[in-house]
Amino acid sequence: MSVELIKEVWVELKRHINSVDRNEAADTLVAVLVDNDVDVDDIKDVFKSDTEVKRAVASYLKDHDVDDEEDEDEDDFVDYDEDFEDEDY
Repeated sequence: MSVELIKEVWVELKRHINSVDRNEAADTLVAVLVDNDVDVDDIKDVFKSDTEVKRAVASYLKDHDVDDEEDEDEDDFVDYDEDFEDEDY
């Protein structure tokens, strides 16, 4: 399904969502799109005039920003010295 079609559906459904609930609905929309491998840049491009979805994308990116420390390889950790003898312990 194209992002353009999803935008059309969103525009039509948004009219039936109470204004106080639209931000949460937009959050859900963005999460579902990303979970289904829609590129965030495509979402930004197609929904560039929709304030709720733009806010939801920004929030999603902020909340799911991968910390560099989480991407450390096992090689980054210091290995125990193989010559260490624990006879004294």
